[in-house]
Amino acid sequence: MEIKAMKEARTLLTAFDYEPAPVERGYTDRALHINLGKTSVEQRDIPAQVREKFIGGKGYGLRMLWDAVKPSTRWNDPENAIVVAGGPICGITQYPGSGKSLVCTISPMTDMPIDSNVGGYFGPYLKFSGFDAMEITGKSEQEVIIFIDGNSGKVTVETAPLEAVDGHVLAEQMTEMYAEDEEDKKNISVICAGTAANYANIGLLNFSFYDLRRQVARLKQAGRGGIGRVFRDKKIKAVVIRYRGTKGNLNKPVDQSRINKAGIKLHRQIHDLDATQCRMHQIGTANIIEVMDAYDLLPTHNYQYGSHPETHKIASNVFIEKYVTQGMPDGCWYGCSLSCAKAADHFELKTGPYKGHKVTIDGPEYENAAGLGSNCGIFDPELILEANFYCDTYGVDTISFGTITAFAMECYERGLINRENTGGLELTFGNGMAQLELLHQMSRGEGFGYHIGLGVRHLKEYFEKAFGADRAFLEDIGMEQKGLEVSEYLPKESLAQQGGYGLTNKGPQHDEAWLIFMDMVNNQIPTFEDKAEALHYFPMFRTWFGLMGLCKLPWNDTTPADNGLTDEPAKIPEHVQNYVDLYNGVTGASIDKHELIRQSERVYNFQRIFNIRMGKGLRVHDAMPYRAMGPVTKEEYLSREERYDKQLLELQGVDPAGKTVEEKIALMRAYRLDQYEKLTDAVYKRRGWTAEGVPTVDYLREIGMDLPEVISVVTPLQG
Repeated sequence: MEIKAMKEARTLLTAFDYEPAPVERGYTDRALHINLGKTSVEQRDIPAQVREKFIGGKGYGLRMLWDAVKPSTRWNDPENAIVVAGGPICGITQYPGSGKSLVCTISPMTDMPIDSNVGGYFGPYLKFSGFDAMEITGKSEQEVIIFIDGNSGKVTVETAPLEAVDGHVLAEQMTEMYAEDEEDKKNISVICAGTAANYANIGLLNFSFYDLRRQVARLKQAGRGGIGRVFRDKKIKAVVIRYRGTKGNLNKPVDQSRINKAGIKLHRQIHDLDATQCRMHQIGTANIIEVMDAYDLLPTHNYQYGSHPETHKIASNVFIEKYVTQGMPDGCWYGCSLSCAKAADHFELKTGPYKGHKVTIDGPEYENAAGLGSNCGIFDPELILEANFYCDTYGVDTISFGTITAFAMECYERGLINRENTGGLELTFGNGMAQLELLHQMSRGEGFGYHIGLGVRHLKEYFEKAFGADRAFLEDIGMEQKGLEVSEYLPKESLAQQGGYGLTNKGPQHDEAWLIFMDMVNNQIPTFEDKAEALHYFPMFRTWFGLMGLCKLPWNDTTPADNGLTDEPAKIPEHVQNYVDLYNGVTGASIDKHELIRQSERVYNFQRIFNIRMGKGLRVHDAMPYRAMGPVTKEEYLSREERYDKQLLELQGVDPAGKTVEEKIALMRAYRLDQYEKLTDAVYKRRGWTAEGVPTVDYLREIGMDLPEVISVVTPLQG
């Protein structure tokens, strides 16, 4: 489609002129509000109390969402908002990982607030254009494009009848349309979804950045919780921003030298140590595929097992040698020397509507290799990359899709569903072509792929009612909680990681707490109290990245050479101090590492109470499927029989000799469920919550989140 024809077919619905607010100390104190139902655009001040209590990023998103919705609001109601916000550190170029933004909405998967972090250039450009946050509410009657020109101070909303929907095509079209020349393309960033997000509740959002060397608009994903479904339900094709003039001091920090010092130190460390540590610069997050397999933590065949003999076929060296382009800058924001945003270039597609096209694929990521690959029994790197590409361009969360497909495959192999039920697809583990066909069906909203796109929670009900499957068994093996699919780590042998998944606010996502190595491999947190302390500190610390507009990878995927000699090596104390210095250097504040945690506690507890306001957020919602805790089936038990028999004897004082596998499974189940309940008690106590998981009024006062609207939600539940 010609760009000229697209422009000519458009109708201007509204235009808004504004004076871009200057950035001072990391803030503009302004938000952009767009109501598509009213076709209105306005600029609003962000109150000082909001800045003080909610800081930025995820905090701003949750606060604005709270104000936009009611307890009865569901994801497809017009008042549901999509909020995009960076934070005070977002946009600096001296420290790696400073280009993130957070997206919040009411999730079609969980019916509560979801937050998802994303790279790309949009977050920094939004701030430089004069806004700390952007909120979109209402629903359009027509397909629309929102365009923000951050230099001239103009926002337009136009109809978009001819533009594509799929992410890789639309991002290229919008970059070409709004850039004045080839050099200007780097100043364009696009938010879009894809055709599957029209139908699938696991729809994601793509955020683009233009790669001048590859001459392609690359995509990063706000993947979790179905935000892309909300985006397409509002009939948004794209939000496009243009900002020219990016440079290192646009945040107008108070102390630039303090920021520079922290950045230089980390850049030197990455240069000297990354090649022998996590190899992020070489392969990105895919560096841990074989590590997870070696420690029995790689989810395989719907989390039944933790390793597989064919993992070597999708090990990181395979992607490095055959697919991932080396020797090119791969940061998704300026100044990131960790450069983990890897790409497979000139990859020729073998299926679907783009068959024969040569494309650039964002990846591989570990989660994609584990979810689309091993968890579905697929060990063909080309099939994994193809599924990776189609998930991105169709707007599909790769984590949820991998976990859902693995669940359906196990149900198929156990005879709970059959080929007639799947519309002729043979959903056996390892059938990568069937997995791809599910994606293509999802993009058209048809066939069994349509049901896959609605999630594991939907499938459990569907398989029971339509095909007579045993609901109790489905609940055991369906790896979702709160409606969100579990991400791609096997938590069976790590009680702390079970809590890291189950005791989250948004559902089982590893960005709150990844404690497997501390717990299972290194035995650093042996008691319930130790685990509870870790499940307080790490979720709060990681929440802070979401408040600031930071990526977490430069914190713990590269470490100082002497980190092992520190008192708390898991926290990486030198890097914690770097973040304190960054915040103080930008804002002029004088926080310490303790106040850093307190800032997060306010927002974390606010999100918990937001969940309660929406009818969720209690202890009953924190229960995990048993597959996450222990062996459900005879095959699972026998795969680790020596380990499990030893645990029965040493932990429970039960001699396994003479007992059937079924009896041993039952004993193991009772013990592990009890352990999870005891962990839950300890974590709630450490977080200042009641036994039902409700933040206490006293604790809210202590941390400074005793806002009247917050107190009114929890007071009736204090017990």
